[in-house]
Amino acid sequence: MKLLEERILRDGKVLGDDILKVDMFLNHQIDVTLLNEIGKEFHRLFQSAPINKILTIEASGIGIACIAAQYFSVPDAFCPKKGRTAMWEKTSIPARFSPSRKNKAYLIGVSKDYLGPDDHVLVIDDFLANGRALIGLKDILDQAGSTLEGIGIVIEKGFQPGGALIRGMGIHLESLAIVESMKNGTVVFTSQDC
Repeated sequence: MKLLEERILRDGKVLGDDILKVDMFLNHQIDVTLLNEIGKEFHRLFQSAPINKILTIEASGIGIACIAAQYFSVPDAFCPKKGRTAMWEKTSIPARFSPSRKNKAYLIGVSKDYLGPDDHVLVIDDFLANGRALIGLKDILDQAGSTLEGIGIVIEKGFQPGGALIRGMGIHLESLAIVESMKNGTVVFTSQDC
């Protein structure tokens, strides 16, 4: 998505060789006009699938998923990161994952009231690096008996293994911008036919 790539080049900040800060327009401060275009693009890419729900993980994906959900005219459910409690365990479908840059595991889950066998789900998230969060979301969908119709990612770090892992599982994955490298403070994108 050319508009997104241009915005990353203009306002993104590269920290080291693997951290791309886009918080000034994608998550801490949100450019709603850009998110609107992202939502339209996800709808274009997945409109042929029978999607009746969108799922994301707390917190950065929520705004993106909400905007995309309006184009599909479906609800957006999200998986909060939780501490283990007896009530939560009884009412939620849980999964565990460890983000790539942190040495701790997160317990995530969604209420059993919001996912079931009749749901055809599009997963939306802001970044894809190692794919562990997406595997956690897929685990939740599998437990619920829901159908994973696809995954939409705003920015994929193509130099990390997540994209290959997810695609290797036969999952329909669409990333709007794939970063090939971030060496010496310069973002290089993988060429895509968009």
